[in-house]
Amino acid sequence: MKLLTAACCVSLALLLPSAALACTTTIVTKGASADGSVMVSHSDDNDLGDQSLVFVPARDWPEGAQRPVYDSAVAVQENPATNTFLVPRLSDPKRAPGYNHPATPHTVPLGFIPQVRHTFAYIDGNYAVMNEHGLMFGECTDGAHNTCTAEPGKRIFYSSELARVALERCKTAREAIELMGALIEQYGYYGTGETLPVADKNEAWVMEMAPSPAGTGGLWVAQRVPDGQFFVAANEFRIRDITPGNPDQMYGKTLFATVERYNMRSPRDASKPLDWLTTVSDGEYNHPYYSLRRVWRAFSMAAPSLKLPAWVESGTTRAYPFSVKPDSPLSLDDLKRMHRDHYEGTEFDLTKGVAAGPFGNPNRFIGPKDPSGDVTPASKLEGAWERPMGMFYTGYTTIAQYRPGVPEPLSLVCWVALAPAAESVFVPLAVAPMPAGYEQGDTRRFANDSAWWAYALVSEYANTRYDAVSKDIADKAAGMEKTFAARVAALQTELAPKVASAPAQTQAVFAKALRAQAEAAVRDWREFFPQLVARYCQGFINSPDKMTQKAGYSDAWLRRTNYSTGPVSYQKPRQSASQSAR
Repeated sequence: MKLLTAACCVSLALLLPSAALACTTTIVTKGASADGSVMVSHSDDNDLGDQSLVFVPARDWPEGAQRPVYDSAVAVQENPATNTFLVPRLSDPKRAPGYNHPATPHTVPLGFIPQVRHTFAYIDGNYAVMNEHGLMFGECTDGAHNTCTAEPGKRIFYSSELARVALERCKTAREAIELMGALIEQYGYYGTGETLPVADKNEAWVMEMAPSPAGTGGLWVAQRVPDGQFFVAANEFRIRDITPGNPDQMYGKTLFATVERYNMRSPRDASKPLDWLTTVSDGEYNHPYYSLRRVWRAFSMAAPSLKLPAWVESGTTRAYPFSVKPDSPLSLDDLKRMHRDHYEGTEFDLTKGVAAGPFGNPNRFIGPKDPSGDVTPASKLEGAWERPMGMFYTGYTTIAQYRPGVPEPLSLVCWVALAPAAESVFVPLAVAPMPAGYEQGDTRRFANDSAWWAYALVSEYANTRYDAVSKDIADKAAGMEKTFAARVAALQTELAPKVASAPAQTQAVFAKALRAQAEAAVRDWREFFPQLVARYCQGFINSPDKMTQKAGYSDAWLRRTNYSTGPVSYQKPRQSASQSAR
Protein backbone atom coordinates (compact mmCIF):
# COMPACT_ATOMS: atom_id res chain seq x y z
CA MET A 1 0.00 0.00 0.00
CA LYS A 2 1.37 3.41 -0.95
CA LEU A 3 1.50 5.79 1.99
CA LEU A 4 -0.13 9.20 1.77
CA THR A 5 1.76 12.37 2.51
CA ALA A 6 0.77 14.10 5.73
CA ALA A 7 -0.35 17.70 5.29
CA CYS A 8 -1.29 18.94 8.74
CA CYS A 9 -1.84 22.58 9.65
CA VAL A 10 -2.26 23.77 6.08
CA SER A 11 -4.59 26.29 4.50
CA LEU A 12 -8.07 24.95 3.96
CA ALA A 13 -8.31 26.87 0.69
CA LEU A 14 -5.20 25.12 -0.68
CA LEU A 15 -6.48 21.61 -0.10
CA LEU A 16 -10.22 21.45 0.15
CA PRO A 17 -12.37 20.87 -2.95
CA SER A 18 -15.25 23.33 -3.14
CA ALA A 19 -17.59 20.33 -3.11
CA ALA A 20 -17.04 19.98 0.62
CA LEU A 21 -17.60 23.63 1.56
CA ALA A 22 -21.28 23.56 1.44
CA CYS A 23 -23.93 21.62 3.32
CA THR A 24 -26.80 22.65 5.58
CA THR A 25 -28.07 20.11 8.11
CA THR A 26 -30.86 20.05 10.72
CA ILE A 27 -32.45 17.99 13.48
CA VAL A 28 -36.10 18.11 14.50
CA THR A 29 -36.56 16.26 17.80
CA LYS A 30 -39.76 14.33 18.43
CA GLY A 31 -41.07 16.96 20.83
CA ALA A 32 -40.50 19.69 18.22
CA SER A 33 -42.32 17.98 15.35
CA ALA A 34 -45.96 18.20 14.39
CA ASP A 35 -46.54 14.43 14.47
CA GLY A 36 -43.87 13.31 16.92
CA SER A 37 -41.45 12.33 14.16
CA VAL A 38 -37.70 12.63 14.55
CA MET A 39 -36.16 14.10 11.40
CA VAL A 40 -32.58 14.70 10.27
CA SER A 41 -31.98 16.62 7.06
CA HIS A 42 -28.88 17.20 4.94
CA SER A 43 -28.39 19.13 1.71
CA ASP A 44 -25.32 17.67 0.03
CA ASP A 45 -24.13 20.79 -1.77
CA ASN A 46 -21.42 18.96 -3.62
CA ASP A 47 -20.49 20.86 -6.79
CA LEU A 48 -21.22 18.08 -9.28
CA GLY A 49 -19.73 15.36 -7.13
CA ASP A 50 -21.06 11.81 -6.97
CA GLN A 51 -24.87 12.05 -6.79
CA SER A 52 -25.46 8.33 -6.29
CA LEU A 53 -27.61 7.11 -3.42
CA VAL A 54 -26.53 3.56 -2.70
CA PHE A 55 -28.19 0.79 -0.70
CA VAL A 56 -25.69 -1.16 1.39
CA PRO A 57 -27.27 -4.50 2.34
CA ALA A 58 -27.07 -6.19 5.72
CA ARG A 59 -24.38 -8.85 5.91
CA ASP A 60 -23.10 -11.69 8.07
CA TRP A 61 -19.32 -11.90 8.29
CA PRO A 62 -17.01 -14.78 9.21
CA GLU A 63 -15.10 -14.70 12.45
CA GLY A 64 -11.84 -12.81 12.08
CA ALA A 65 -13.01 -10.74 9.09
CA GLN A 66 -11.53 -7.27 8.62
CA ARG A 67 -13.45 -4.20 7.50
CA PRO A 68 -11.62 -1.94 5.02
CA VAL A 69 -11.52 1.79 5.79
CA TYR A 70 -11.45 3.97 2.68
CA ASP A 71 -10.22 7.46 1.92
CA SER A 72 -12.79 10.08 0.93
CA ALA A 73 -12.22 12.75 -1.72
CA VAL A 74 -14.65 15.11 0.01
CA ALA A 75 -12.46 15.01 3.11
CA VAL A 76 -9.71 17.09 1.54
CA GLN A 77 -8.90 16.14 -2.04
CA GLU A 78 -8.79 13.31 -4.57
CA ASN A 79 -6.00 10.79 -4.07
CA PRO A 80 -4.96 8.70 -7.11
CA ALA A 81 -2.62 6.69 -4.87
CA THR A 82 -5.65 4.98 -3.34
CA ASN A 83 -8.00 5.38 -6.34
CA THR A 84 -10.03 7.89 -4.35
CA PHE A 85 -12.03 10.26 -6.53
CA LEU A 86 -14.99 12.61 -6.27
CA VAL A 87 -16.75 10.54 -8.97
CA PRO A 88 -17.21 7.70 -8.30
CA ARG A 89 -16.62 8.15 -4.59
CA LEU A 90 -15.97 4.44 -3.98
CA SER A 91 -15.22 1.43 -6.14
CA ASP A 92 -15.81 -1.75 -4.15
CA PRO A 93 -18.55 -4.22 -5.18
CA LYS A 94 -18.05 -6.07 -1.89
CA ARG A 95 -19.36 -3.02 0.00
CA ALA A 96 -22.51 -2.90 -2.13
CA PRO A 97 -23.64 -3.67 -5.69
CA GLY A 98 -24.09 0.08 -6.19
CA TYR A 99 -20.35 0.50 -5.70
CA ASN A 100 -19.48 -1.82 -8.57
CA HIS A 101 -17.69 0.42 -11.10
CA PRO A 102 -15.87 -1.84 -13.59
CA ALA A 103 -14.27 1.13 -15.37
CA THR A 104 -12.70 2.41 -12.15
CA PRO A 105 -9.93 0.56 -10.28
CA HIS A 106 -10.94 -0.68 -6.87
CA THR A 107 -10.39 1.83 -4.10
CA VAL A 108 -7.36 0.93 -1.97
CA PRO A 109 -8.05 0.82 1.79
CA LEU A 110 -6.18 3.13 4.13
CA GLY A 111 -6.33 0.39 6.74
CA PHE A 112 -8.60 -2.16 8.37
CA ILE A 113 -10.56 -2.59 11.60
CA PRO A 114 -11.98 -5.82 13.03
CA GLN A 115 -15.33 -6.64 11.45
CA VAL A 116 -18.39 -7.54 13.53
CA ARG A 117 -20.37 -10.72 12.85
CA HIS A 118 -23.43 -8.85 11.47
CA THR A 119 -23.76 -5.42 9.87
CA PHE A 120 -27.02 -3.52 9.31
CA ALA A 121 -28.44 -2.30 6.02
CA TYR A 122 -28.34 1.42 5.26
CA ILE A 123 -28.66 4.15 2.65
CA ASP A 124 -25.35 5.75 1.75
CA GLY A 125 -24.35 8.89 -0.11
CA ASN A 126 -21.24 11.03 -0.03
CA TYR A 127 -22.08 10.88 3.68
CA ALA A 128 -24.10 8.30 5.60
CA VAL A 129 -27.88 8.74 5.66
CA MET A 130 -30.03 6.17 7.54
CA ASN A 131 -29.99 2.52 8.60
CA GLU A 132 -32.64 -0.17 8.97
CA HIS A 133 -33.06 0.55 12.69
CA GLY A 134 -33.79 4.24 12.27
CA LEU A 135 -30.35 5.63 13.09
CA MET A 136 -30.13 8.87 11.07
CA PHE A 137 -27.25 11.15 10.08
CA GLY A 138 -26.73 14.60 8.62
CA GLU A 139 -23.45 16.40 7.89
CA CYS A 140 -21.75 19.69 7.24
CA THR A 141 -18.11 20.62 6.78
CA ASP A 142 -16.52 23.21 9.06
CA GLY A 143 -13.36 25.26 8.91
CA ALA A 144 -10.68 24.13 11.36
CA HIS A 145 -7.21 25.27 12.40
CA ASN A 146 -5.80 21.86 11.49
CA THR A 147 -6.65 20.23 8.16
CA CYS A 148 -4.71 17.21 6.98
CA THR A 149 -4.76 14.30 4.58
CA ALA A 150 -4.96 10.66 5.63
CA GLU A 151 -1.88 8.71 6.66
CA PRO A 152 -2.05 4.93 7.18
CA GLY A 153 -1.07 3.97 10.69
CA LYS A 154 -1.83 7.46 12.04
CA ARG A 155 -5.05 8.87 10.57
CA ILE A 156 -7.43 6.66 8.56
CA PHE A 157 -10.93 7.89 9.45
CA TYR A 158 -12.91 10.79 8.00
CA SER A 159 -16.46 11.56 9.12
CA SER A 160 -18.05 9.76 6.15
CA GLU A 161 -16.48 6.39 6.97
CA LEU A 162 -17.01 6.92 10.70
CA ALA A 163 -20.75 7.37 10.17
CA ARG A 164 -20.92 4.39 7.82
CA VAL A 165 -19.35 2.14 10.44
CA ALA A 166 -21.86 3.51 12.95
CA LEU A 167 -24.80 2.73 10.63
CA GLU A 168 -23.43 -0.78 10.15
CA ARG A 169 -23.15 -1.47 13.89
CA CYS A 170 -25.38 0.82 15.97
CA LYS A 171 -29.07 1.30 16.71
CA THR A 172 -28.95 4.44 18.87
CA ALA A 173 -27.35 7.86 18.63
CA ARG A 174 -25.43 7.39 21.90
CA GLU A 175 -23.97 4.10 20.71
CA ALA A 176 -22.96 5.75 17.44
CA ILE A 177 -21.15 8.63 19.13
CA GLU A 178 -19.36 6.36 21.57
CA LEU A 179 -18.23 4.12 18.70
CA MET A 180 -17.09 6.97 16.45
CA GLY A 181 -15.24 8.62 19.31
CA ALA A 182 -13.40 5.39 20.10
CA LEU A 183 -12.48 4.92 16.43
CA ILE A 184 -11.11 8.47 16.23
CA GLU A 185 -8.95 7.92 19.30
CA GLN A 186 -7.66 4.53 18.20
CA TYR A 187 -7.22 4.98 14.45
CA GLY A 188 -6.93 8.76 13.99
CA TYR A 189 -9.00 11.39 12.22
CA TYR A 190 -8.06 13.37 9.09
CA GLY A 191 -9.72 15.88 6.79
CA THR A 192 -11.69 18.96 7.74
CA GLY A 193 -13.71 20.00 10.71
CA GLU A 194 -17.09 18.25 10.66
CA THR A 195 -20.53 18.45 12.26
CA LEU A 196 -22.58 15.24 12.33
CA PRO A 197 -26.19 15.42 13.55
CA VAL A 198 -27.15 11.92 14.65
CA ALA A 199 -30.53 10.80 15.94
CA ASP A 200 -32.66 7.77 16.67
CA LYS A 201 -36.36 7.48 17.47
CA ASN A 202 -35.87 8.77 21.01
CA GLU A 203 -32.81 10.98 21.17
CA ALA A 204 -30.76 13.43 19.09
CA TRP A 205 -27.12 14.44 19.40
CA VAL A 206 -24.63 16.59 17.52
CA MET A 207 -21.05 15.32 17.18
CA GLU A 208 -18.25 17.61 16.01
CA MET A 209 -14.67 16.68 15.19
CA ALA A 210 -11.38 18.09 13.93
CA PRO A 211 -7.89 16.72 13.23
CA SER A 212 -5.45 16.84 16.12
CA PRO A 213 -2.20 18.81 15.85
CA ALA A 214 -0.53 15.73 17.36
CA GLY A 215 -0.85 13.96 14.00
CA THR A 216 -2.61 10.96 15.54
CA GLY A 217 -5.96 10.52 17.24
CA GLY A 218 -8.35 13.45 16.86
CA LEU A 219 -10.42 16.05 18.67
CA TRP A 220 -14.13 15.49 19.16
CA VAL A 221 -17.10 16.62 21.24
CA ALA A 222 -20.82 15.85 21.27
CA GLN A 223 -23.88 17.53 22.75
CA ARG A 224 -27.46 16.33 23.12
CA VAL A 225 -30.26 18.30 21.49
CA PRO A 226 -32.98 18.61 24.16
CA ASP A 227 -36.31 17.09 23.23
CA GLY A 228 -38.67 19.76 21.93
CA GLN A 229 -35.82 21.64 20.23
CA PHE A 230 -34.72 22.30 16.64
CA PHE A 231 -31.05 22.36 15.60
CA VAL A 232 -29.30 23.65 12.49
CA ALA A 233 -25.66 23.75 11.36
CA ALA A 234 -24.29 25.39 8.23
CA ASN A 235 -20.53 24.93 7.85
CA GLU A 236 -19.49 26.24 11.24
CA PHE A 237 -19.03 24.41 14.53
CA ARG A 238 -22.11 24.86 16.71
CA ILE A 239 -20.98 23.45 20.07
CA ARG A 240 -19.48 26.01 22.44
CA ASP A 241 -18.74 25.52 26.16
CA ILE A 242 -17.57 22.06 27.21
CA THR A 243 -18.25 21.39 30.87
CA PRO A 244 -16.81 18.27 32.52
CA GLY A 245 -19.53 16.23 34.20
CA ASN A 246 -22.32 17.55 31.96
CA PRO A 247 -24.56 14.52 31.23
CA ASP A 248 -25.65 16.11 27.95
CA GLN A 249 -22.10 16.22 26.58
CA MET A 250 -19.43 13.75 25.55
CA TYR A 251 -15.88 14.42 24.42
CA GLY A 252 -12.57 12.73 23.66
CA LYS A 253 -10.43 11.41 26.49
CA THR A 254 -7.44 13.47 25.39
CA LEU A 255 -9.28 16.66 24.38
CA PHE A 256 -8.26 18.87 27.30
CA ALA A 257 -4.68 17.58 27.47
CA THR A 258 -4.16 18.05 23.73
CA VAL A 259 -5.46 21.61 23.49
CA GLU A 260 -3.35 22.58 26.50
CA ARG A 261 -0.23 20.90 25.14
CA TYR A 262 -0.50 22.67 21.77
CA ASN A 263 -1.52 26.02 23.24
CA MET A 264 -4.92 25.88 21.52
CA ARG A 265 -7.23 26.32 24.47
CA SER A 266 -9.75 29.14 24.22
CA PRO A 267 -10.17 30.95 26.49
CA ARG A 268 -6.68 30.66 27.97
CA ASP A 269 -8.12 31.05 31.47
CA ALA A 270 -8.55 27.45 32.61
CA SER A 271 -11.10 28.51 35.21
CA LYS A 272 -13.55 29.19 32.38
CA PRO A 273 -15.23 26.51 30.24
CA LEU A 274 -13.39 25.45 27.12
CA ASP A 275 -15.02 27.05 24.06
CA TRP A 276 -14.93 24.28 21.45
CA LEU A 277 -15.60 26.53 18.44
CA THR A 278 -12.89 29.10 19.12
CA THR A 279 -10.44 26.44 20.31
CA VAL A 280 -10.43 24.54 17.02
CA SER A 281 -11.46 27.13 14.41
CA ASP A 282 -11.77 30.77 13.37
CA GLY A 283 -15.52 30.35 12.90
CA GLU A 284 -16.91 30.77 9.42
CA TYR A 285 -15.13 30.40 6.12
CA ASN A 286 -15.50 31.77 2.59
CA HIS A 287 -16.90 35.07 3.84
CA PRO A 288 -18.78 36.58 6.80
CA TYR A 289 -22.32 35.24 7.14
CA TYR A 290 -21.62 32.34 4.78
CA SER A 291 -22.68 30.11 7.68
CA LEU A 292 -24.35 32.35 10.23
CA ARG A 293 -26.92 33.78 7.83
CA ARG A 294 -28.31 30.29 7.26
CA VAL A 295 -28.37 29.59 11.00
CA TRP A 296 -30.22 32.87 11.52
CA ARG A 297 -32.67 32.10 8.70
CA ALA A 298 -33.49 28.55 9.81
CA PHE A 299 -33.99 29.60 13.43
CA SER A 300 -36.06 32.61 12.33
CA MET A 301 -38.30 30.39 10.22
CA ALA A 302 -38.75 27.96 13.13
CA ALA A 303 -39.06 30.53 15.95
CA PRO A 304 -39.70 34.05 14.61
CA SER A 305 -40.81 35.17 18.08
CA LEU A 306 -37.16 35.05 19.21
CA LYS A 307 -36.39 37.97 16.87
CA LEU A 308 -32.80 36.81 16.49
CA PRO A 309 -30.49 39.45 14.99
CA ALA A 310 -29.41 39.09 11.37
CA TRP A 311 -26.28 41.14 12.05
CA VAL A 312 -23.72 40.17 14.68
CA GLU A 313 -20.28 41.32 15.85
CA SER A 314 -18.21 38.41 14.47
CA GLY A 315 -18.20 34.83 13.24
CA THR A 316 -17.84 33.57 16.80
CA THR A 317 -20.96 35.32 18.06
CA ARG A 318 -23.09 33.84 20.81
CA ALA A 319 -26.22 35.51 19.46
CA TYR A 320 -27.58 32.20 18.17
CA PRO A 321 -28.32 29.41 20.65
CA PHE A 322 -27.31 25.80 20.12
CA SER A 323 -30.95 24.90 19.47
CA VAL A 324 -34.36 26.57 19.72
CA LYS A 325 -37.91 25.63 20.61
CA PRO A 326 -40.10 26.22 17.53
CA ASP A 327 -43.02 28.60 17.89
CA SER A 328 -45.19 25.88 16.34
CA PRO A 329 -44.34 22.20 15.89
CA LEU A 330 -42.38 21.63 12.69
CA SER A 331 -43.60 19.42 9.87
CA LEU A 332 -41.87 17.62 7.06
CA ASP A 333 -43.05 20.41 4.74
CA ASP A 334 -41.37 22.98 6.99
CA LEU A 335 -38.01 21.27 6.50
CA LYS A 336 -38.58 21.13 2.75
CA ARG A 337 -39.25 24.88 2.72
CA MET A 338 -36.02 25.54 4.60
CA HIS A 339 -33.96 23.58 2.11
CA ARG A 340 -35.64 25.46 -0.76
CA ASP A 341 -35.16 28.89 0.78
CA HIS A 342 -33.40 31.85 -0.86
CA TYR A 343 -34.23 34.38 1.90
CA GLU A 344 -37.51 35.24 0.17
CA GLY A 345 -39.29 38.11 1.92
CA THR A 346 -36.23 39.22 3.91
CA GLU A 347 -33.74 42.01 3.36
CA PHE A 348 -31.43 39.38 1.86
CA ASP A 349 -33.95 38.11 -0.73
CA LEU A 350 -31.88 36.69 -3.59
CA THR A 351 -34.81 36.90 -6.00
CA LYS A 352 -34.53 40.69 -5.85
CA GLY A 353 -31.95 43.16 -7.11
CA VAL A 354 -29.97 43.60 -10.29
CA ALA A 355 -28.03 40.35 -9.79
CA ALA A 356 -31.32 38.42 -9.95
CA GLY A 357 -31.71 39.55 -13.55
CA PRO A 358 -35.04 40.21 -15.24
CA PHE A 359 -36.67 37.02 -13.95
CA GLY A 360 -35.79 37.00 -10.24
CA ASN A 361 -33.19 34.25 -10.39
CA PRO A 362 -31.77 33.62 -6.87
CA ASN A 363 -28.75 31.68 -8.14
CA ARG A 364 -25.41 33.46 -7.93
CA PHE A 365 -22.89 31.51 -9.92
CA ILE A 366 -19.47 31.23 -8.31
CA GLY A 367 -16.47 32.71 -10.10
CA PRO A 368 -12.73 33.18 -9.57
CA LYS A 369 -13.23 36.44 -7.66
CA ASP A 370 -15.48 34.84 -5.07
CA PRO A 371 -13.91 34.21 -1.65
CA SER A 372 -12.91 30.74 -0.50
CA GLY A 373 -11.12 29.20 2.46
CA ASP A 374 -11.09 30.20 6.09
CA VAL A 375 -12.23 33.65 7.12
CA THR A 376 -9.50 35.05 9.37
CA PRO A 377 -8.95 38.49 10.87
CA ALA A 378 -6.52 39.16 7.99
CA SER A 379 -8.98 38.18 5.24
CA LYS A 380 -9.44 40.84 2.55
CA LEU A 381 -12.48 40.31 0.36
CA GLU A 382 -13.57 42.20 -2.75
CA GLY A 383 -17.19 41.20 -2.36
CA ALA A 384 -19.49 38.26 -1.71
CA TRP A 385 -22.97 36.93 -2.40
CA GLU A 386 -25.40 35.91 0.32
CA ARG A 387 -25.31 32.15 0.85
CA PRO A 388 -28.81 30.58 1.12
CA MET A 389 -29.94 27.15 2.25
CA GLY A 390 -31.33 26.48 -1.24
CA MET A 391 -28.14 26.40 -3.31
CA PHE A 392 -27.82 25.93 -7.07
CA TYR A 393 -25.03 23.36 -6.64
CA THR A 394 -26.92 21.09 -4.26
CA GLY A 395 -26.53 17.54 -5.52
CA TYR A 396 -29.32 16.05 -3.42
CA THR A 397 -31.16 16.65 -0.15
CA THR A 398 -32.21 13.92 2.27
CA ILE A 399 -34.73 14.13 5.11
CA ALA A 400 -34.53 10.96 7.19
CA GLN A 401 -37.73 10.47 9.19
CA TYR A 402 -38.71 8.16 12.03
CA ARG A 403 -42.48 8.37 12.42
CA PRO A 404 -43.97 7.24 15.77
CA GLY A 405 -47.11 5.18 16.08
CA VAL A 406 -46.08 3.00 13.15
CA PRO A 407 -44.31 -0.33 13.69
CA GLU A 408 -40.75 -0.69 12.47
CA PRO A 409 -39.62 -0.89 9.73
CA LEU A 410 -42.64 0.94 8.26
CA SER A 411 -41.83 3.93 10.47
CA LEU A 412 -38.60 4.62 8.55
CA VAL A 413 -38.78 6.81 5.44
CA CYS A 414 -36.04 8.77 3.70
CA TRP A 415 -37.32 11.69 1.62
CA VAL A 416 -34.93 12.49 -1.23
CA ALA A 417 -34.81 15.44 -3.63
CA LEU A 418 -32.27 14.93 -6.39
CA ALA A 419 -30.67 18.14 -7.75
CA PRO A 420 -31.43 21.48 -6.02
CA ALA A 421 -34.47 21.06 -3.77
CA ALA A 422 -36.10 24.32 -4.92
CA GLU A 423 -36.43 22.90 -8.43
CA SER A 424 -37.03 19.27 -7.52
CA VAL A 425 -39.47 17.01 -5.69
CA PHE A 426 -39.01 15.06 -2.45
CA VAL A 427 -39.65 11.36 -3.06
CA PRO A 428 -40.06 8.86 -0.18
CA LEU A 429 -37.78 5.82 -0.09
CA ALA A 430 -37.44 2.85 2.25
CA VAL A 431 -34.14 1.54 3.62
CA ALA A 432 -34.03 -1.04 0.86
CA PRO A 433 -32.65 -1.48 -2.66
CA MET A 434 -32.83 1.83 -4.49
CA PRO A 435 -35.16 2.65 -7.38
CA ALA A 436 -33.74 2.29 -10.88
CA GLY A 437 -31.34 5.11 -11.69
CA TYR A 438 -30.78 6.31 -8.13
CA GLU A 439 -27.41 4.56 -7.83
CA GLN A 440 -26.23 6.14 -11.10
CA GLY A 441 -25.10 9.64 -10.15
CA ASP A 442 -22.11 10.19 -12.44
CA THR A 443 -22.08 13.91 -13.27
CA ARG A 444 -19.21 13.70 -15.76
CA ARG A 445 -21.48 12.75 -18.67
CA PHE A 446 -25.19 12.85 -19.34
CA ALA A 447 -27.02 9.53 -18.98
CA ASN A 448 -30.66 8.86 -19.85
CA ASP A 449 -30.87 6.06 -17.29
CA SER A 450 -29.69 8.25 -14.39
CA ALA A 451 -32.42 9.53 -12.08
CA TRP A 452 -30.26 12.48 -11.06
CA TRP A 453 -29.88 13.72 -14.62
CA ALA A 454 -33.66 13.68 -15.10
CA TYR A 455 -34.06 16.08 -12.19
CA ALA A 456 -30.95 18.11 -13.05
CA LEU A 457 -32.28 18.93 -16.53
CA VAL A 458 -35.44 20.45 -15.11
CA SER A 459 -33.51 22.35 -12.44
CA GLU A 460 -31.07 23.72 -15.00
CA TYR A 461 -33.89 24.86 -17.29
CA ALA A 462 -35.33 26.99 -14.49
CA ASN A 463 -32.44 29.39 -15.01
CA THR A 464 -33.83 30.45 -18.39
CA ARG A 465 -36.84 32.23 -16.89
CA TYR A 466 -36.70 31.55 -13.18
CA ASP A 467 -39.85 33.30 -11.97
CA ALA A 468 -42.21 31.43 -14.28
CA VAL A 469 -40.41 28.10 -14.69
CA SER A 470 -39.70 27.69 -10.97
CA LYS A 471 -43.38 28.29 -10.20
CA ASP A 472 -44.39 25.55 -12.62
CA ILE A 473 -41.86 23.24 -10.98
CA ALA A 474 -43.02 24.14 -7.46
CA ASP A 475 -46.67 23.56 -8.38
CA LYS A 476 -45.91 20.18 -9.86
CA ALA A 477 -43.71 19.17 -6.93
CA ALA A 478 -46.35 20.22 -4.39
CA GLY A 479 -48.98 18.05 -6.06
CA MET A 480 -46.69 15.05 -6.27
CA GLU A 481 -45.49 15.41 -2.67
CA LYS A 482 -49.08 15.55 -1.42
CA THR A 483 -49.77 12.30 -3.29
CA PHE A 484 -46.58 10.70 -1.95
CA ALA A 485 -47.39 11.60 1.66
CA ALA A 486 -50.88 10.15 1.33
CA ARG A 487 -49.52 6.99 -0.24
CA VAL A 488 -46.93 6.49 2.51
CA ALA A 489 -49.58 6.97 5.22
CA ALA A 490 -51.94 4.56 3.48
CA LEU A 491 -49.26 1.90 3.14
CA GLN A 492 -48.25 2.27 6.78
CA THR A 493 -51.87 1.86 7.90
CA GLU A 494 -52.53 -1.05 5.56
CA LEU A 495 -49.37 -2.98 6.35
CA ALA A 496 -49.03 -2.29 10.09
CA PRO A 497 -51.13 -5.32 11.20
CA LYS A 498 -48.88 -7.64 9.20
CA VAL A 499 -45.53 -6.55 10.67
CA ALA A 500 -45.65 -8.70 13.81
CA SER A 501 -46.21 -11.99 11.95
CA ALA A 502 -44.15 -11.29 8.83
CA PRO A 503 -41.77 -8.35 9.33
CA ALA A 504 -39.41 -9.12 6.43
CA GLN A 505 -42.19 -9.75 3.93
CA THR A 506 -44.06 -6.63 5.04
CA GLN A 507 -40.93 -4.51 4.69
CA ALA A 508 -40.40 -5.92 1.20
CA VAL A 509 -43.95 -4.96 0.17
CA PHE A 510 -43.51 -1.45 1.59
CA ALA A 511 -40.14 -0.96 -0.11
CA LYS A 512 -41.39 -2.31 -3.44
CA ALA A 513 -44.33 0.10 -3.43
CA LEU A 514 -42.14 3.12 -2.66
CA ARG A 515 -39.58 2.01 -5.23
CA ALA A 516 -42.24 1.75 -7.95
CA GLN A 517 -43.58 5.17 -6.98
CA ALA A 518 -40.09 6.72 -7.18
CA GLU A 519 -39.44 5.16 -10.58
CA ALA A 520 -42.75 6.53 -11.85
CA ALA A 521 -41.76 9.96 -10.52
CA VAL A 522 -38.51 9.86 -12.51
CA ARG A 523 -40.43 8.97 -15.68
CA ASP A 524 -42.85 11.81 -14.96
CA TRP A 525 -39.98 14.27 -14.45
CA ARG A 526 -38.32 13.16 -17.70
CA GLU A 527 -41.55 13.97 -19.54
CA PHE A 528 -41.84 17.25 -17.65
CA PHE A 529 -38.60 18.64 -19.08
CA PRO A 530 -39.65 18.79 -22.78
CA GLN A 531 -43.02 20.15 -21.66
CA LEU A 532 -41.22 23.06 -20.00
CA VAL A 533 -39.10 23.62 -23.11
CA ALA A 534 -42.22 23.79 -25.25
CA ARG A 535 -44.05 26.04 -22.80
CA TYR A 536 -41.26 28.63 -22.76
CA CYS A 537 -39.92 28.11 -26.27
CA GLN A 538 -38.20 31.13 -27.91
CA GLY A 539 -38.95 33.49 -25.05
CA PHE A 540 -42.74 33.21 -25.29
CA ILE A 541 -45.17 31.58 -22.90
CA ASN A 542 -47.05 28.91 -24.83
CA SER A 543 -50.00 26.64 -24.32
CA PRO A 544 -51.85 24.61 -26.97
CA ASP A 545 -54.83 26.97 -26.86
CA LYS A 546 -52.80 30.18 -26.68
CA MET A 547 -49.37 30.24 -28.25
CA THR A 548 -46.66 32.96 -28.23
CA GLN A 549 -47.87 35.00 -25.27
CA LYS A 550 -45.49 37.96 -25.08
CA ALA A 551 -44.37 38.12 -21.46
CA GLY A 552 -41.21 40.15 -22.07
CA TYR A 553 -39.67 42.03 -19.15
CA SER A 554 -41.10 43.92 -16.19
CA ASP A 555 -41.25 47.73 -16.16
CA ALA A 556 -38.80 47.75 -13.25
CA TRP A 557 -36.24 45.79 -15.26
CA LEU A 558 -36.73 47.84 -18.41
CA ARG A 559 -35.92 50.99 -16.44
CA ARG A 560 -32.53 49.45 -15.57
CA THR A 561 -31.68 48.85 -19.22
CA ASN A 562 -31.10 51.07 -22.25
CA TYR A 563 -34.61 50.26 -23.48
CA SER A 564 -35.73 53.91 -23.24
CA THR A 565 -32.87 55.05 -25.49
CA GLY A 566 -33.57 52.42 -28.12
CA PRO A 567 -34.40 53.23 -31.76
CA VAL A 568 -37.84 54.84 -31.56
CA SER A 569 -37.07 57.36 -34.32
CA TYR A 570 -34.62 57.79 -37.17
CA GLN A 571 -32.64 60.43 -35.32
CA LYS A 572 -29.67 59.57 -33.16
CA PRO A 573 -30.65 59.88 -29.47
CA ARG A 574 -29.08 62.80 -27.60
CA GLN A 575 -26.78 61.73 -24.78
CA SER A 576 -27.33 63.06 -21.29
CA ALA A 577 -24.47 64.73 -19.44
CA SER A 578 -24.00 61.65 -17.28
CA GLN A 579 -23.81 59.40 -20.35
CA SER A 580 -21.25 61.69 -22.00
CA ALA A 581 -19.05 61.57 -18.92
CA ARG A 582 -18.78 57.77 -18.96
